[in-house]
Amino acid sequence: MRITNMLHFTENHRFCVNRDFSLSSLDYKMLTMMYQPMLGAYAITLYMTLYQQLNSERIGYSPLEQQRRLFLMMELEQGERGRKYFIEQSSKLEAIGLLQTSRRYLAEEEDYMYEYALSAPLGPNEFFRNQHLTLLLRDKVGKFMLLSLRDELLAPEPDECRETNAENLSVPFYDLFQLNTKVIDYELEQALYEASAGRQADSNLDVTTKGFLYADIIMRFPRESNNRVFVEALKHKPEQIVSINIAAKKYGLSLQDMCRLLDEDGVFTEDGMLQTDLLQYNANLFFRQTKKRDEERERTLAKSEVHAQSYTNVPQEEEPAEMSVEMEYYLDVPGQLRGECTDHQYNYILRNEPYTYVLKKFFTQGAIPDGVLDIFGKIDLNYKLKEEVINVLIHFLHIDRRSWSKSSIEAVASDMLGKQILSYEQAVDYVREKIRFKEKAASKVEAAKAGGGSATRGRQGGKQKPNIPIVQSDKKTVRLTDEELDDIRRTAQKLDEKLNR
Repeated sequence: MRITNMLHFTENHRFCVNRDFSLSSLDYKMLTMMYQPMLGAYAITLYMTLYQQLNSERIGYSPLEQQRRLFLMMELEQGERGRKYFIEQSSKLEAIGLLQTSRRYLAEEEDYMYEYALSAPLGPNEFFRNQHLTLLLRDKVGKFMLLSLRDELLAPEPDECRETNAENLSVPFYDLFQLNTKVIDYELEQALYEASAGRQADSNLDVTTKGFLYADIIMRFPRESNNRVFVEALKHKPEQIVSINIAAKKYGLSLQDMCRLLDEDGVFTEDGMLQTDLLQYNANLFFRQTKKRDEERERTLAKSEVHAQSYTNVPQEEEPAEMSVEMEYYLDVPGQLRGECTDHQYNYILRNEPYTYVLKKFFTQGAIPDGVLDIFGKIDLNYKLKEEVINVLIHFLHIDRRSWSKSSIEAVASDMLGKQILSYEQAVDYVREKIRFKEKAASKVEAAKAGGGSATRGRQGGKQKPNIPIVQSDKKTVRLTDEELDDIRRTAQKLDEKLNR
């Protein structure tokens, strides 16, 4: 039992016991002869005390009681010394698999309660198949005592039964019984559902479907944090709890990770409002960093395993059988390798050789760049793309004259992963489709260039301004008399005077 603060585990806290079994005479014998030598008499006494909190003829949950009841029944000292001894004995039961302790936070009372879930002791067969328990009991009682207990609890099979084959003569259920399936009793089904699935503990529910509760968050959140006041206010803000659960589900965050993000500066405003956009940004950043660390760790472990195998005499796994390539899925040999191998040899290499060997065929002037090796190692170990597909990807990068940069290689690999390219044949079809699409696009460009003159003129003609008719002046010159000129001058002067006024 992991208790860091003794004020969170006292005699005043309430508890209940949960079990779904009833002890038999064999179970009592296992507890006395097998478990008690390993754990001690006091731990077994605690187990039996918890077991008796519920009637032996029933299973389920016991009524809520104060833990003072347990302390008094076992004559424990009321105080920190008694609590530590109780925790020590319960921890032994938890380590051996007889007890599971859960703590629930009651938001209404702002306090904890404890649930002790008991498990039945293992039967003799299961016990002796468990290596840890067997070795622990051997260390406690010795090898010969262990063998004596095994002979006492396990009755051997007769020799006659081991030497003959058994024939199953059991009668199936529906050969003997017939159920009335025409009548559906909804009340009975509802009652059975409530008695089984409906009574499961909330702590065992899937967090990805139900999400975190306020009690889960406040129980894990540090008390000395500056954001503690804002997190406590979430109790009355269910819409912000929904936003927190959306971010947790979107980026696969655990309860501990989410509490760490809520403890960041600036996540809450001065008024206590949750900054959803900032929380989403931090969650995405945390998700990407965790993903990058996991990928690097996975690649490092894979390299270390290969390095360790090369210096040990551990028998290697059998090499996979060599795969042949059908003629219809042959890829043309690039011009760089035409004098080195035939079509059959080249396709055999793509189908069976590792991608590092294929890369060496294309990087002949020197060593393969580290950036190229890193991105292909990521595709192999993290993206789990098959090596035969990776080899076809390398072929496509070369013949399509694509860039060997990280972004270019990862773009093709992502496209293959998204299209579920899982085999050599599918990879070849993918490459041919890409080549056909590129050739088709190139032919359209050439056709446009061939008819480009007329097309250009047609487009330009369509965009020209419309022809607007222009009034042409009469070729005959008209001469004015002196009187007409004087009239025109007088009229212009009158207009000027009116304007000046």
